[in-house]
Amino acid sequence: MSEFRDEALKKLREGAKNVRGSKETAMKEAVRATLETFCTQDEEFAQAVVQGGSFSDCMTAVAKGVGGHISDLEAYKKAVQFYFPGAEIRMQMTIDLIGAAAKEREPYTPKHASTAKQENIVLDFTEFL
Repeated sequence: MSEFRDEALKKLREGAKNVRGSKETAMKEAVRATLETFCTQDEEFAQAVVQGGSFSDCMTAVAKGVGGHISDLEAYKKAVQFYFPGAEIRMQMTIDLIGAAAKEREPYTPKHASTAKQENIVLDFTEFL
């Protein structure tokens, strides 16, 4: 790892110990983990974390104006902008309807692979019109 990444990760981990406030404390682990990921992705962001304010101050900024809830994405955005004003984050989500229910299929092999004869199949696509 680079000099700034190592220092940024240490700063975030150490800073998490000093976070106060119920909202800040509730969000700190998820926000810290996400900021650590961003630091490993981008050296310039890691440098901004090292040279920026404390993680405790970051969490205060994230919690500012939060009523009863805040989305994860909005919390991460506020944290990133604390260290790097004007920066944006992007998130991509996909759905897998099969999920854990999917079983790996074994490749098809005929019972008598050595004696299996190939058949030619002819499809007439005009039948589908």
